[in-house]
Amino acid sequence: MLLDMEIIRTPIEDLIIFRPTPIRDERGYFSRTLDVQILAEAGIDPTDFKQENQSRSYQGVRRGLHGRSGNGEAKLVRCANGAVLDVVVDSRPGSATFAQVMTFVLDDQVCTQLYIPRGFLHGFQALTGVTDVVYRIDEFHAPNSDVTVRHDDPDLAIPWPAPATIMSSRDRENGISWAEHCRQLGVVKADSFR
Repeated sequence: MLLDMEIIRTPIEDLIIFRPTPIRDERGYFSRTLDVQILAEAGIDPTDFKQENQSRSYQGVRRGLHGRSGNGEAKLVRCANGAVLDVVVDSRPGSATFAQVMTFVLDDQVCTQLYIPRGFLHGFQALTGVTDVVYRIDEFHAPNSDVTVRHDDPDLAIPWPAPATIMSSRDRENGISWAEHCRQLGVVKADSFR
């Protein structure tokens, strides 16, 4: 049984897709979800991951855009059940792709995983009735470093697939604008807003 995992580099530096080849038969499928050799081949130290978390969302639920102040955290994200539109925003000052938004469909059929490096904002919207997202992160959660940027900020123009059905008050009401986030990062040039 050959279990393969493809490393796909995105147009944003260090943002990496891992696409396994599930083995399918009449019972369903079997898929590799972690391979330390493949992570190392992609330049990721698998021993850096300190926590694994899982969230459950229902169709239409939108989470994010979340990040961390300071050094931030890197994430390895996959959808274990259902499907999500996963959204990332490069908010690394000095990055050639600063302010670039990318979206990915993560689901439980293709089993793609997304490595999100430090310095990104991240969010998703559940596309199916019950959706489970699993995150491996390389820092312990520190609530005082949480950052939330508005999911509907016009400067980011994220192409969400549908109106949000449910959001936390933190995400719906307490997110800062992209412009304010840029000011907090020390990025003040107007042309840095896309």
